Amino acid sequence: MSPIELGDFDVAATVARLFVYPIKSCAGIELNEALLTETGLAFDRTWMVVDEAGGFVTQRELPRMALIRPMLRQYDMVLRAPGMLALHVALDAAEQSMAVRVWRDTVRAWDMGAVAAQWFSDFLGRRLRLVRFDPEQRRLSNMRWTHGVEVPNQFADGFPLLVASDASMAELNARLAAAGHACVGMERFRPNLVLAGTMAHDEDRMDMLHIATGEGVVQLDPVKPCARCPIPNVDPATGASSPEVGDMLQTYRHDHRLDGAVTFGMNAIVCAGVGAWLRTGQSVGGNFRFD
Repeated sequence: MSPIELGDFDVAATVARLFVYPIKSCAGIELNEALLTETGLAFDRTWMVVDEAGGFVTQRELPRMALIRPMLRQYDMVLRAPGMLALHVALDAAEQSMAVRVWRDTVRAWDMGAVAAQWFSDFLGRRLRLVRFDPEQRRLSNMRWTHGVEVPNQFADGFPLLVASDASMAELNARLAAAGHACVGMERFRPNLVLAGTMAHDEDRMDMLHIATGEGVVQLDPVKPCARCPIPNVDPATGASSPEVGDMLQTYRHDHRLDGAVTFGMNAIVCAGVGAWLRTGQSVGGNFRFD
């Protein structure tokens, strides 16, 4: 797909930013390029923090998780947090298998061992463990939203990708500023793919996204609005939570498709292009859906 062909679409945009979140609910990593897999971007939500019963924990209850910053290297992941020595986790590490729960799903995962467990427990003040998704497991998105297609995930809340746009972020920040609040960053909303060149919340209304890559055209289908919990209230720089972001969204972002839930961004599934590299600056085209 050349940029000229994008003129055939209702919306012509570009990939502005790419993020992966190796550990569910910990800080993300901004990338210039990312490999697309059937479960989303490579290494996205591959690891998760669980309690002693195997239940997942997130910033909803432990906002200090935002301060845990991973760095991916060739063979390992390095984790840093205030007041802690760096923790090195081998990318291919797999110790004991254990059952873990993420929302309503129970799957097997690989425990990352006693050293990682102690590191997370010390920093977060609870007895916790770090686990890695077992790729032999199959955890599927809700087929009510995927048109009956079986769409696998790792430890993401429910779908392989989250798409947002610079314009949507600018709209929120304009409203916050008008109310006397500080502007906030896109990092609070934890998207994987951020679009530039759209109008505010065009992603809510777009059908299949077509992305021109060196390996061919990637097709991503935005299938479900992303309902928002309190995590966008957490400042990723400090781990402190305050209500103004959620309160502002409450004034204008109720979505009838989710019975009035407050939404920001769209959950998307991968329809074509597994194995392609997404890169910032790539062209994106999409049409508006009317349903």
